[in-house]
Amino acid sequence: MRENYTLPRLHIADDVSEGAQIDLPREAAHYLTNVIRKSVGDSVRIFNGAAGEWRAEIVSVGKRAATLSVMEQLRSPMASPDVTLIFAPVRKHRTAFIIEKGTELGVQTFQPVLTSRTQFPRLNVDKASLQAIEAAEQTERLDVPHIRDAKPLLDVLAAWDGTPILFADEAGDANAAREVCAKLPAPIAIIIGPEGGFTEAERAELRGMPNVHPVTLGPRILRADTAAVALLSVWQSVSGDW
Repeated sequence: MRENYTLPRLHIADDVSEGAQIDLPREAAHYLTNVIRKSVGDSVRIFNGAAGEWRAEIVSVGKRAATLSVMEQLRSPMASPDVTLIFAPVRKHRTAFIIEKGTELGVQTFQPVLTSRTQFPRLNVDKASLQAIEAAEQTERLDVPHIRDAKPLLDVLAAWDGTPILFADEAGDANAAREVCAKLPAPIAIIIGPEGGFTEAERAELRGMPNVHPVTLGPRILRADTAAVALLSVWQSVSGDW
């Protein structure tokens, strides 16, 4: 129902069903009642990957609490394409950009990796998850991506399940991204190097895997966050759900 699109959206981790009463977490209640100034009787949209999207009404508010009553389902559950983004954490604001834009572009799983040239190895998974939730709320997405703990690159590759990997290889001969993406539907993974790129040893490890497909993103060297958005966009345009 398009008339409901103007209603605020909140991601709810609880089970959702018609008639259910949901006590909002403190942060969500604060946002609803103090930031966007909603009150008893107002409607909002709530969603999660298992339940889809529902209209709910505010039935009580307090200084630090609010309760919703679930009214009707607006959209059935619909998962995003099975896309994993493998990336090395970069500066905080650029990592936040990767999480936000990756969520908007349909990434289902984020796998941070630690490479030889990773300069900012720490990633706050809880904070990154909140960034992903906010991006999902703002973009009409029904599911929220999963963000894994950071692991050494070679450990991730050694345990890889065989899903094809698109490798944005800035340092060697590779086919055009669009040509390769057109042949690789989901499930798919995309791997982006750190600032400074992969080492020769890491590149050799990647290129030696039978399921890795090196691609080029053109004649210019892109920043890690730009490369992630660019390759995701190319794949979505030819093999994704656009």
